[in-house]
Amino acid sequence: MAISRTRARLARGPVALTAIAATALLALSACAPGGNAPVASDVDVSTELTTEDVVLTIADETGFPLTDELAAEFTKQHPNVTFNVTRDTFQNLTAAAPKLLASDTPPDLIRLPTIGDTVQDGLIANLDPWAEAYGWDKWSEAQLAPLRVNEDGVRGSGSLYQLGLGYSVTGIYMNKTHAEALGIDEVPTTIAEFEEDLALAKEAGILPIMAGDLDGVVNFVVQAAMNQYNDPKEMMDWILNVPGATYDTPGNVKGADLVRSWADKGYFPSDINAIDYASFVSRFQGGEGLFTFNGNWAAADTQAKMGENVDFFLVPTAEEGGNHVAMGAANSFSVAAGSKHLNEIVYFLNWIHTDPTARQIVTDVTGAAPGGDPAQEQPTVEPGSLIEKALAMSAVIGAENGQVDFMANATAGIYAGSIIPESQLLVTSQITGQEFVTRVQEFYAQELAG
Repeated sequence: MAISRTRARLARGPVALTAIAATALLALSACAPGGNAPVASDVDVSTELTTEDVVLTIADETGFPLTDELAAEFTKQHPNVTFNVTRDTFQNLTAAAPKLLASDTPPDLIRLPTIGDTVQDGLIANLDPWAEAYGWDKWSEAQLAPLRVNEDGVRGSGSLYQLGLGYSVTGIYMNKTHAEALGIDEVPTTIAEFEEDLALAKEAGILPIMAGDLDGVVNFVVQAAMNQYNDPKEMMDWILNVPGATYDTPGNVKGADLVRSWADKGYFPSDINAIDYASFVSRFQGGEGLFTFNGNWAAADTQAKMGENVDFFLVPTAEEGGNHVAMGAANSFSVAAGSKHLNEIVYFLNWIHTDPTARQIVTDVTGAAPGGDPAQEQPTVEPGSLIEKALAMSAVIGAENGQVDFMANATAGIYAGSIIPESQLLVTSQITGQEFVTRVQEFYAQELAG
């Protein structure tokens, strides 16, 4: 392989002692190791993989096996490089990220759905020098834009601080056996039709929606409902922290009120706040529930567990023939600025986007597009499979410009500090949609104010 070297300046400023909102399970605060600010350092950027033995560390989210499979394949191709992958729940990993990155031994690569202050605190590496060295300008800018941060700390433009390990889309899974028993012979195309199906299930004693909110994942449902009534740009501006953006919009309130009405009608499990992500997925795959809201990352496993007994489709629109809107984002990872193996971990990231076997693994495991240069050959998928449907769903969302990021990614503390506790009240009929929206916006404003 040809060698490309560029001198990169990785300035690491003082690490802020910023309190991270606590969850019921974990309370952490970000602090500089030993109280000393890291100093700026020079790094020779290289696109040649070392021949020395290297152990790369990855901090990832629980329940997502992609990094394990990619790491195994990379080691198979490059035996001198091995991996140590650690995992934690979404909310714990989000809260712990600043502390992990500021430690003396940060993970080389970390699942970082919420950038927060990690850029301004110098905790994650600016990938621009490697982007130039590897020629990432050929990649889809639409996919890279949300992974950029500008000088004002606003996402959507500026330097590249993350890459995706697959690019997701969300929707609804339907148990086809239950649907057939209820006389439902096609997926709903409007919210009104969807609610008719929910009512049929409830009347027949079938759980309408399998969901869980122990760890906040009912927000797949909450945001999906909001998306059908809200301007996607308004939601994206809020998630990207664009000045003046607000969560308190009529569309968000209407969507939250809709979810509250489903709670009132008993469409969720009675123990919803005791069910975590892994449990709601396994319970749906085991036959509990007509519908469940989830992403394409669950497609392969759900197909394996349910065979032909499951369908996957985009969330129905509010009006017949309306444009679809869905949560979707890069499965975003960042490189620690303090990594001792910067060139090696970025080589791994580039390999994921360019190696045919790695690209196939991304699609097989996650049902997601692998990203990278769109001129590259795309992975093969089984005709009629959920993964094929997921890729078609992504194409529809792209054509209709309906992709929005996950609201949990708006700030570092909002998921654990506000979205989880408030949604737990919403889906158990203890607060209104307006109260939910107001409380989340107030937390957001306070966190951004610092």
